[in-house]
Amino acid sequence: MTLAADPRTVFAHVQPAPKPHRSRPIVGTTTTLLISSITLVALIALWFVATQFGWASPLFLPSPAEVLAQFHAVAQDGYADGTLLEHTLASLGRILAALAVGVGLGVPIGLLMGLNRWAKGVLSVPIGLYWGLPPLAYLPLLIIWLGIGETSKIVLLSLSTFAPICFSAQAGVRSVPAERINAALSLGASRLQLFFNIILPSALPEILTGLRIGIAAGLSTLVAAELIAARSGLGYMIMSAANFLSTDVVFVGLIIIAVLAFAFATGMRWLERRLVPWKGKL
Repeated sequence: MTLAADPRTVFAHVQPAPKPHRSRPIVGTTTTLLISSITLVALIALWFVATQFGWASPLFLPSPAEVLAQFHAVAQDGYADGTLLEHTLASLGRILAALAVGVGLGVPIGLLMGLNRWAKGVLSVPIGLYWGLPPLAYLPLLIIWLGIGETSKIVLLSLSTFAPICFSAQAGVRSVPAERINAALSLGASRLQLFFNIILPSALPEILTGLRIGIAAGLSTLVAAELIAARSGLGYMIMSAANFLSTDVVFVGLIIIAVLAFAFATGMRWLERRLVPWKGKL
């Protein structure tokens, strides 16, 4: 009679299956932030050293201390018929109004172009034609039509933000897999359910990408528009300072614009994490 073997001795040679290894990003968020901070400090240090040792004339490259002192002076006493806060709010109000128009028109029109061939055929040509033109090329025409006030500037900025948002929304609709749409239809989804549950969420990453491009285009166009036809704003302040060779004031305006651009980029990254947390993980 054979005794049953002890299971612990029978399976003693069997090794447990290894746990699945989860790949970790090579560089984490904290490390990236640290590298970016070190880079920024290094650039400021290089700027300080260049001015301290006279590598460039103060007329062309003012020192960080001079720019900081001018920043305080402009914030307190103002420059070019307005304080620094007033110029910043004027520029910020224009870009926010243009983004509201660009998103309010660009997203629905882009989605319509992605869903309907007739809409795409009719609208893609005029949008593509004007988007290929530099905004300053048709700014004089807008001034002739709408005057030199705020309307012409906001229309110009809206045109610069509208096209990338519109085309990104169209590309987002076109990128939806046909299998996903067919699966939803086979399960009895209505057209509204198909749009709000399948098409719009799938197109959202592309729409947010277009919004980031639209913000960058709007900021660059904003400064150019204020350089030519404005009585307030950061671009107007920069141009006024350049006319009097006040390089330190020019640096103040450029730094404020860079801070605004960074704030918009940070806000877009936060919005993407909230709305499309799956982006880049599939």
